[in-house]
Amino acid sequence: MDAVRLIKATGGALAASEDAAEVMVESWQAQALAQAVGSRLAVTGLSELRGEALGLSEIGGRGCSALHIPSLGPDGIRAARLTGIADVHVTLHALGDLLGEVGIALVGIASAAEDQGAYWQCMEAIDAADECRDRVLEMIRRLPPPDRTLPGRDLGAQRW
Repeated sequence: MDAVRLIKATGGALAASEDAAEVMVESWQAQALAQAVGSRLAVTGLSELRGEALGLSEIGGRGCSALHIPSLGPDGIRAARLTGIADVHVTLHALGDLLGEVGIALVGIASAAEDQGAYWQCMEAIDAADECRDRVLEMIRRLPPPDRTLPGRDLGAQRW
């Protein structure tokens, strides 16, 4: 499945989350997507992105390990269904937006946390989501602008 579809599915599930446990699961899913997208771009993406993509993958993994969740539900790990990145520009913009939403959702959970363990778990995950978003924004900055004038020459729309 294309990365953008997975990102949109996770964003929709995050928006529909009704309690702290669901927000934590969808935040974990977003971090796993960041890790998967980073890994894919580190291996097959443009050379200008490989260092930041590797960092994104590592930080996404750290974000997953920060969130201790009991189960992922019937969908399992969405990132495991990643088959490609059809448009790097669109994917990175969507992922950056999702990571921003994750940070905001986790701030809400952290501020309502009744125990220190849940609070610090959220704080670590917020930090990881913020660092992932920084990596995504840096990759967007490094991407060559898509060449819309020459058919078939849009570097941002190559399949990865």
